[in-house]
Amino acid sequence: MIALDTNVLVRFLTADDKPQAARAKALLRKHEVCWVPVTVLLELAWVLGGYAWDNGRIARTLRELIGENVISPQHPEAVGRALRWAEAGMAFADALHLALSASAAGFASFDDALRKQAAALGVSPTVTAP
Repeated sequence: MIALDTNVLVRFLTADDKPQAARAKALLRKHEVCWVPVTVLLELAWVLGGYAWDNGRIARTLRELIGENVISPQHPEAVGRALRWAEAGMAFADALHLALSASAAGFASFDDALRKQAAALGVSPTVTAP
């Protein structure tokens, strides 16, 4: 199994650079499944946001890649929780931060919107103001 960098997945998903997109597709076809660290998923969501992809589209696309066994994410349980929360409207980055912090007693943030959204979704750990 090989690991993928963000730029390979961006080219695969956006095809904004035709030669690199073709190489990315060939690479993904060549390997049964590719491993992806959570840092790559985080960066991928950020980059796709720059392509004007909304949180829902990003989450659906990541879920499809995982569901079709194109990619195997690091910390799959946390990624799964983050995807559920992102599909419910939370930014994927925030959702991933919270999902990876599941064993913490709480999550401190100055982000009022995140605190409200996490509370509405019943996210654990609880997000509190510092």
